[in-house]
Amino acid sequence: MDFRVGFVILLCLTGLTCADPVKYIDCGSSSGKVTIVDINPCATQPCQLHKGQSYSVNVTFNSAVTSKTSKAVVHGVIAGVPVPFPIPIEDGCESGIQCPIQKQQSYHYVNALPVKTEYPAIKLVVEWELRDDSDKDLFCIKFPVQIVD
Repeated sequence: MDFRVGFVILLCLTGLTCADPVKYIDCGSSSGKVTIVDINPCATQPCQLHKGQSYSVNVTFNSAVTSKTSKAVVHGVIAGVPVPFPIPIEDGCESGIQCPIQKQQSYHYVNALPVKTEYPAIKLVVEWELRDDSDKDLFCIKFPVQIVD
């Protein structure tokens, strides 16, 4: 087997390159521009999030500003009402981003989306913001999910 073919198969098996990007809506990225969103594992859309499991949220974006800090704010939007959704690490500088963030650089943000067993089985929209040190959105994305048993 050719080394390159084997390498591609290995990447596909680990879910790094063969997953389809998640369809998302930009909800006001004023300090940056999102280029790709990926949730792993997510075989279908909307993503089926199983209670008791954790999912990796990966966002690649370009920054339009310089920022010493970044903070993630996540909500589950249910019937139009945003409900705070706790994540393990709010500090974007501890989520794959090397701070300070530089203007016109590309960054790969990675964080966990834990789905607690006590969450109801429901369809909702996740709103995920990463804010700069001026409290403006480096990115703001919305994507649909379904929490299942």
